[in-house]
Formats: sequence, C-alpha cells, structure tokens
Amino acid sequence: MSLQVSAGVSTRSLKDSAAVLYAVVFPMGLPSGVSATLRNEVPEHDVDIRALSVSHRPILSSFAVPSRRFGPLADRRSIDEGLAKKKRILPVPYTAQTLHIRLSGQSPSFWYTHITSLFLFFFVENSRKGKLEKFCPALAALHIMAPDSLVGSLLGHWPAILLVVSVSYLVKNRFNRGLNKHPGPFLASITDWWRFWIVYKRRPEVEHIQLHARHGDIVRLGPNSLSFSNPQALKTIYGLNKGFIKSDFYLVQQSVSNGHPLPSLFSSISESWHAQFRRCVNSAFSMSTLIQYEPFVDSTTELFLSQTENIFAKTSEACNFSQWLQFYAFDVIGEMTYSKRHGFIEENRDIDGIIKYLAGLFDYVAPIGQIPMLDKLFLKNPLYLLAAKHGLIDATFPVAKFAKQRMAERYGTDNSKSASAILSTASKAPLPDLLSKFMQAKEARPDFMNDTLVTTMAVSMAFAGSETTAITLSAIFYYLLRNPLCLAALYRELDGREKEGFFSNPNGIVTWSESQDLPYLDACVKESFRLHPAAGLPVERVVPEPGLEIAGVFVKGGTIVGCNAWVVHRRPEIFGEDVETFRPERWLVGGGEAGQGVVEVSKEVDVKAEEKRIKDMGATLLHFGMGSRTCIGKNISLLEIYKLVPSFLRMFEVTFEDPSKDWKLINSWFVRQVNFRTKFRRREVALSKLQDGS
Repeated sequence: MSLQVSAGVSTRSLKDSAAVLYAVVFPMGLPSGVSATLRNEVPEHDVDIRALSVSHRPILSSFAVPSRRFGPLADRRSIDEGLAKKKRILPVPYTAQTLHIRLSGQSPSFWYTHITSLFLFFFVENSRKGKLEKFCPALAALHIMAPDSLVGSLLGHWPAILLVVSVSYLVKNRFNRGLNKHPGPFLASITDWWRFWIVYKRRPEVEHIQLHARHGDIVRLGPNSLSFSNPQALKTIYGLNKGFIKSDFYLVQQSVSNGHPLPSLFSSISESWHAQFRRCVNSAFSMSTLIQYEPFVDSTTELFLSQTENIFAKTSEACNFSQWLQFYAFDVIGEMTYSKRHGFIEENRDIDGIIKYLAGLFDYVAPIGQIPMLDKLFLKNPLYLLAAKHGLIDATFPVAKFAKQRMAERYGTDNSKSASAILSTASKAPLPDLLSKFMQAKEARPDFMNDTLVTTMAVSMAFAGSETTAITLSAIFYYLLRNPLCLAALYRELDGREKEGFFSNPNGIVTWSESQDLPYLDACVKESFRLHPAAGLPVERVVPEPGLEIAGVFVKGGTIVGCNAWVVHRRPEIFGEDVETFRPERWLVGGGEAGQGVVEVSKEVDVKAEEKRIKDMGATLLHFGMGSRTCIGKNISLLEIYKLVPSFLRMFEVTFEDPSKDWKLINSWFVRQVNFRTKFRRREVALSKLQDGS
C-alpha cells in the first residue's frame, strides 16, 4: 500500500544563488513500520534534494521553531555531508519545484489510519555564505492524493462520517420540498420512522385526529407526506383527471405470482393500466347488474340466519359477532363470485386459515407501507422472489387456491380451452356469477385480460370486499347496541312496515328494493360509515409535477398527500358539533335528537337547505374512496349491508354479552374490531302488540 502527496516549492527566493534544497517530512500520526521516500519529479529543474526525516509525532508549531527542537528529525549529518560536497546548482529563477513523497508500508494499521496532513521544511545551502539558510517562512502543507487509501481513511473515521451523513440526511428531510412550513411532529418532519411507529401501535387514526385538532387543516406526517382534513381538498386530490397517482404504499399490497409482484385494481399505481382493467370488468359491478346477484346474497343470508339461531340463539351461547359477520361476508363473496361458498358459516370456523392470513397480511402492510423500501428487503427481495418463482416458497394467498380450484372445476385445468367453450360452460351455471363475467371480459379483451388477471380479480373480491363489509356491519350493530334509543327507533321502523305488510317475506329476508324505502335504516348505515369508516389511514396520492394548489395551499410535485376518512368525517362545519356522537338523525331532513327516529317535518324547516346539508355530508364521505379509484366492489358491499341488517333485526334481538366491556379496535390499514361479543334471542313480533302501539 502507498500514499502519495505533492507540494509545490517556489524557487523564487533562491535567485541566482547556488543552492541545495533539503526537505524534512512531518506526517501527522504516521504508524510505525511505514517508510517514506522523496524524489524530484521534474529533473530538468536542477535542484538537489538532500536530507529527509520522518516524524511520528505531530508538528503544530510554525517554521520559526529553532532547529534544535527537531532533534533527530533533521538529520544533521546528512546536511553536513551535503555542504561538504559543495555541489553548485543553479536553478532556473522564478520557477516552481514539485516534490512527490510516497509513503509505503505493510502495517495493517496503515489501512485504517487517516493521515490528516503532511508538512515540509525546506532548507537552502547558500554557497556564497557557506551556510544552511531557511527557505520557507512557514510550514508548507502537502495536498494528499491517495486514491488507494480512501477506504482506509473512511473506515478510520466512520463514526464522524456517519454522523455527518445522518445529520445531512435529516436536515434535507426537514426542508424537503419546502414542507417545513407545515406544522406537525418534529420527528415526522425528519424521518418516516415516526409514521412507522405510529401505525405499528395500531391506532394511528386517533393520532391523526388529535394532530389535526391541534394544528389545523394541514399536518405534516412525514418528510414527504401531508395530511389534509379540509373537505375542499377531496375534489383536488381524488377528482377525475387531476393527474394524481397512488403512492408506493399500494405496491406493498401487491401479491406475488411466479416470482413477480402482481398488481390488482386496488394495488396498481399505473393509472392507464388501472383504467384498462376497470373498463374490462366495470359492467359486472353496476348496481343494475348486481341486482341479478341478489339470489346469491339471499341464499347465504338464509343460511346465516339459520345458523345464528341454531348455534347461538337456541343455546344462549355468546357469539364473537365481528368474526361471525366476517364469516358471512366471505361466504357471500364466495357465492357471488364462484356460485360456491367457502364454508365459513356451515363449519363456524376459519376455513384454511384465510381470515388469520388476511389479518396478518394487513398487520404487515400497514406499517411497512409507511416505508415501502422495507418491503423490498422482506417479502419482495430478489432472493424471496427467486425462491417463489421456482416453487421453493409458497407465496399463494389461500383464497387464490380456492379461486383456482373453482376455475378448474368449471373450465377444466387446460387453459387452452377455446373462448366459445368457456362461455358455453359458463352459461350452464344456474345464474351468471362474477367469475363468468370475468371470463367474458377475457373473451372480449384477450389482448389485455388473461387467466392471471381473472384469478387476480376473483381473489381481490375476497381480499378487500369481505374485510370492509364485515367491519361496517360490526360497526352498525355495535353503535346501535351502544345507543339503545337508536336501536329502538330502527325496530319501530321495521315493525311499522311489518304491520303495513310492506315486506314480501313476513319473517324472512328484506329485498334490496324494500331496503331502499327504510329511511332510518339508511340513516343508521350512513352514520356508521361516517363514524367508523373501514380504512383508517390516509388514502395516499402523489402530487403531479410541477405541483398544484390544494385547499388554498400550493404543494410541489412529488409530495405524498392524502385524507384520512376518520379525520374528514369529523369536520363540525359539515357534520355538526356532535361529531363523536352516533346520531343517525343528522342524515334526516330536519335532523333531531338521537333515537328520535323519522318524524314528520315541520313547516318551519327549510327542506331545500336540509337536503343540501345532507348532500354535502354525503359528498364528504370517503369510506369507499373517491374519484376514478372508488372501490369497484362498493355496490356489492351496499347490497350485503342493506339486506342483512334489517333481515337480522327482524328475526333476532341482539344484546351485549357484557355491556361493561368495550370492543377493541386494531387499525392495520382497515380498522377491524375484536372483543365484540353478543347474545341473540329469536324475536317474534306480535301483531296485537303492534296494533296497541307498543
């Protein structure tokens, strides 16, 4: 190993004197076992270089220090010998001499020792005076040129370098894109690890509500992230053709297929790809089309009500209601998609560990999504993807296995089947289900749709649809139980319509069309959407370049922005001052106290103003997303919710197992509920009691 340094030495002050140039090298902290050599790299400059010594201690004083201080450093004997030779050298006046010093050694410490500086002392032999004279007025610092020692130098000072780099990185984050002007936690402004920690604690929505209450409409949640609570921001961030795209948070949610991340309608960040995919399957999700699927929902709902009576009502056994409702949502999606349920309700258990897997997946996605780079280190690192590609790791979502089995049963395992054969087979199903619609989309757009995307679409139905629907159903029943007056008002509405002979099935399932003529039910559902939206994190988007004005504030392109429904749904100027109260009456013309129910509107009420107020509230709800990325399964979820809630309450009385115990919320992207335990009792509405008005 060697270290080379250079110094320019002016010969101006030599003038015409015959001289010999002497150099003494003083390296700072040079380790033992390292030698040094000095040579003249410009031989045409006729300067004789003589004495050389190496110091192992730093020389910090000026050149004016007496020579005797040098001790053994200046080899006096060498100098005397040089004088004795009387070698007369006439250097070129006013020139510069470059000296190169090469340090070399095999000592291991040489690799880790950073030489901070080298100094040269110069002496001139003046033949006229016959003595050695000082040449330089001060120390000459050498410029270090040591590419082969750079690694060693860095290693030798890694703590300081790490500190400098870290501080520089944090300062850069702090002032990134001018976001330092927005309020928020200081740690959030310098590192995304703050976001990670808040989400990891499983209640980030509470933190976000408190931050906006403290700081206002805009809060900085990360070095490159802003959260907006002003409803005016919704149309800009989520409006059509605004140029915003999803953030990398959604890439973390992509599953792995054959060793490659597989985008879906939900997880894709490409707007063009999403638009193509959505056009292929959009017709299958219109409300007019979904009415055709109502028999699928009825079939599963009948089984659900029957099992509820047999397993819980007749035995007085307590029910884990959140899980039971999730079983229902999964089986409805299974029947609508494949004409076959997964079997959750029949067996009253988590089939193939699907629900446990899904919960674990969201527990991973939520915090890791705050620093998406971590996903490339864990589940999407090259080694993992390679192992998955060659079948060494099974990265298949359990629902995907179920989907592939259903496709194989219906269409055979040979994917080369002709399109006409596929459609012919699909037509044999008693009712066209979603899978048949997806296969028809493949037939219509073979250039884009393939078997993988068909499976992806089928899996996505269970992946997101069941989770959000189950959460909303749990919220509706929970808030009704916590507000007995509201539950009583809903019972009055159902019993009143029962008395009128409104329901086509006296003791059974409410149809979709019937549910749309139950205003208090509608108010309860919307109030649950408001107070407990399924998604509990900001719905992130990336601002297009060069930037846009959002809610009156210019935000530079590349900034991640978003609104958390839990925050926006609590804006008092939109929803009233009692935003933390479950009051379905806010969704009715004329409003009213909680539990008042539907009442006749007085003449003093400005109906048009009330209708506008309700419309504005509806336009602010973010529970299904907004704009072109609105949840494609929205209508399926509404179909399930509006049918099950009245059907269930017509048949059962619901109570808490222990009213003193509250539920527990876990926000891992979707805010799921646990410890929501209830009891059921079969409810028989006596016509005589209804006639008496009781």
